[in-house]
Amino acid sequence: MTIRIILPIILLAIVLLQTSCGTQGSESRASLNRLANASSPYLKEHADNPVDWYEWGTEPLEKAKKEGKPLLVSVGYASCHWCHVMEKESFMDTAVARFMNENFVSIKVDREERPDVDQIYINAAQLISGNAGWPLNAFALPDGKPFYAATYFPKDQWLKILKQIVKAYKEDNENVLKQAEALTKGIQDYDLIVPVVESQGEINKEDYQNIFTNWQSQLDYESGGLSGAPKFPMPVVWEYLLQNHYLTGNKESLNAVTTTLDAMADGGIYDHLGGGFARYSTDTNWRVPHFEKMLYDNGQLVSLYAHAYQQTKKDKYAIVIHETLEFIKREMTSPEGGFYSSINADSEEEEGKFYVWTKAEIDSHLDEKTAAVFMDYYNITDSGNWEGQKNILYRNSSNEKKSRKHLVTTDELEKILKHAKQILWKERSKRIHPTLDDKILTSWNALMLSGYVDAYFATGQNQYLEIALKNAYFIEKKMVRKEGQLFRNYKNDKSSVDAFLDDYAILAKAYIRLYEATFDIHWLEKSNLIAEYALLHFRDKQSGFFYYTSDESESLIARKMELTDNVIPSSNSIMADVLYRLGIYYDKDSYLEMSEAMVIQVTGELAKNGPYYANWASLIGLMAYQPYEVAIMGEDAIQTAKQMQSAYLPTAVFMGGTMENLPL
Repeated sequence: MTIRIILPIILLAIVLLQTSCGTQGSESRASLNRLANASSPYLKEHADNPVDWYEWGTEPLEKAKKEGKPLLVSVGYASCHWCHVMEKESFMDTAVARFMNENFVSIKVDREERPDVDQIYINAAQLISGNAGWPLNAFALPDGKPFYAATYFPKDQWLKILKQIVKAYKEDNENVLKQAEALTKGIQDYDLIVPVVESQGEINKEDYQNIFTNWQSQLDYESGGLSGAPKFPMPVVWEYLLQNHYLTGNKESLNAVTTTLDAMADGGIYDHLGGGFARYSTDTNWRVPHFEKMLYDNGQLVSLYAHAYQQTKKDKYAIVIHETLEFIKREMTSPEGGFYSSINADSEEEEGKFYVWTKAEIDSHLDEKTAAVFMDYYNITDSGNWEGQKNILYRNSSNEKKSRKHLVTTDELEKILKHAKQILWKERSKRIHPTLDDKILTSWNALMLSGYVDAYFATGQNQYLEIALKNAYFIEKKMVRKEGQLFRNYKNDKSSVDAFLDDYAILAKAYIRLYEATFDIHWLEKSNLIAEYALLHFRDKQSGFFYYTSDESESLIARKMELTDNVIPSSNSIMADVLYRLGIYYDKDSYLEMSEAMVIQVTGELAKNGPYYANWASLIGLMAYQPYEVAIMGEDAIQTAKQMQSAYLPTAVFMGGTMENLPL
């Protein structure tokens, strides 16, 4: 089970303002530092810093050991607002950089490219304060063992903390070493798995039905999402609730889903002009987004809206699917068919500037009648509904109410709004765009690949399957290596990082989904090959779970396991799902037994931490109710499968074709 250890921490004598992109007088120099050669766009953004940055690797650790200096490990990502703020305030300042260069060996990490490193120092921050986020700044011994970690610091506080760290490291080194050892032990135990000695019996329908009851109180039935703020989309939660409604007929499950999906589609978290979703909302009503757009969110949300559309046939959901995929195609797809990682929250050094409007701007671009309808519909005011008289577009009333108010039919209202949106989108396109993080990540691409396949089934549009296939062939060519081994990243025709468990698990599941759409056995065989590699190099035989890193990866101070579902489902829960499905396709009892053993060991967590074990809960539903195995043979097999899968069938497994060699 997951164990949280709160350690006694040597607190530094400073009161800190901690702001971050949460989980939940400068001078420049002409020469570039070594990050100019990095593969990560986020690291390249720091190439003009006067800080003598290193990438993570043996070189900076050896330098720190040789010079007797602590490590400063700074972790962030390209679309993180506060990461950019700290870079501008502190890392571009020559005085700050000089102190860092003289007293530390400084390492910059892209958390998306090296999540294995990020996990360690995020755990350190969580153990110290209970909070974590990015930018993450950790201080460590030359061997990588951290002794302090926190998030964003304004420049004056950053200098103070740097000086106190140096003083403690030099004058109180014995206690620093003790703290590093204690903190490292806590990190190593953070996701400790205790094998279940005796079986808890078969997974049954009663267990599944109790899951919803145990964590229903955490759902916000008024505004959607989980209770409180900020609100993250958390697609995995609503996927479980859709399945729960399908299997049990529970209307409250479906109500929670539609309330959430309606609120997100109406809110400011959704880009009403360009399509696609921002990473999260800072308020309880989904109106004020943290403006960065992440591939992993949009891939999962396309799947979620596709499944909800299959259940409800709400036109609103079909529109969201289409507009989001148009955005992905237009702004986040490479010529080769790969998908880019993210779009920054900031442009012109201001968060959200690209997306927001003043009333005067809208008046200048639209005629009087159109402007009046548009501004009322999207809540635009003179004083603004956000900061500095700026407005975020969001809806909070039905088309029927607005059409009556403006004395037009609903069809006329929709035509007026469509015309206004086309004009304003063209005007917005003339603005300076937020920067694009154009690295390509295997796991995130696989989420988007699955999104396209799910959209194909829900809407019947063949173009979505064509794009999915192009991406699948791209991944196979560029990211899949011999014997099923994977790369994690790709940019400029080069990969530099070995893949992690989420890459293996999510890609293996995406290939299964693609097989169900095409009945091309090639994709199922690829999925099995990838899963076999993960079994050989990631699985811990004692616990039955999978490490996040391969046994062939570089050695870090802790080898972590990812169990809890979050904005992306945990790699272990997806791996358990993959093994279960492949066990059915290939009639492999060993796969089924491994999957069921993993699920049994987390059942105790479902009552306590329900929404954060939602993907496990969905797998319990599949096991408890048992999947329908559907084999379709003959010349019309693919078309028949497409027609059948246009319905929401979360517990069906499809296979077939004109020729087949699967056991069923």
